[in-house]
Amino acid sequence: MTDSGKHPFSAADFSRIDETPDPFFYRTPRLVTHIDDDACAALTAYYADILKDGDRILDLMSSCVSHLPADLKPELVVGHGMNATELAANPQLDRFFLQDLNTTPVLPLTEAAFDACLIAVSVQYLIDPVGVFAEIGRILRPGGKVAVSYSNRMLPTKAVAIWRALDDTGHGRLIAGYLENTALFDGISVDDISPRPGRTDPLYIVTAQRG
Repeated sequence: MTDSGKHPFSAADFSRIDETPDPFFYRTPRLVTHIDDDACAALTAYYADILKDGDRILDLMSSCVSHLPADLKPELVVGHGMNATELAANPQLDRFFLQDLNTTPVLPLTEAAFDACLIAVSVQYLIDPVGVFAEIGRILRPGGKVAVSYSNRMLPTKAVAIWRALDDTGHGRLIAGYLENTALFDGISVDDISPRPGRTDPLYIVTAQRG
């Protein structure tokens, strides 16, 4: 974990109910979406507004879907995750790699190589989020975007303690805090993009630009 002296979080903040190694936990494929269809559509619509043809995109903590608009023509989409079967089933990925970010947060990717990094409803599982976001800052070009979506859905035994202790508003502030503590991002915003509040899964997104 990143040296706690570099940010205001403690090791206890990132403890989990289930501390078994993540590769063991995620070894069984989950070929499902983790938010409902309306929330998935809202996320795709949001991506349509912030991404453009020709972008080089990193879909971090991905799965069998990336939620990218069907008519988007990126130059490259690289996926990352913990299960090869899930990633191989994702038709929007050009290539993918497997890596446990909770043991190795350093990404095997070139500096300033991407225009956007997306994390869809998975940030709650990171035990060194500041370290991971610093790596995202390294691989994004200046002006590149990071978009971190979240809902109220999670695998509770693998979500970190600080996430479990907060509500949806607190989650947005927490992700913004992760980004702020890298000192690499500008224009941090938290938006509620829930498609039908109270009737479908809520959906929020935190975005920022690489300074």
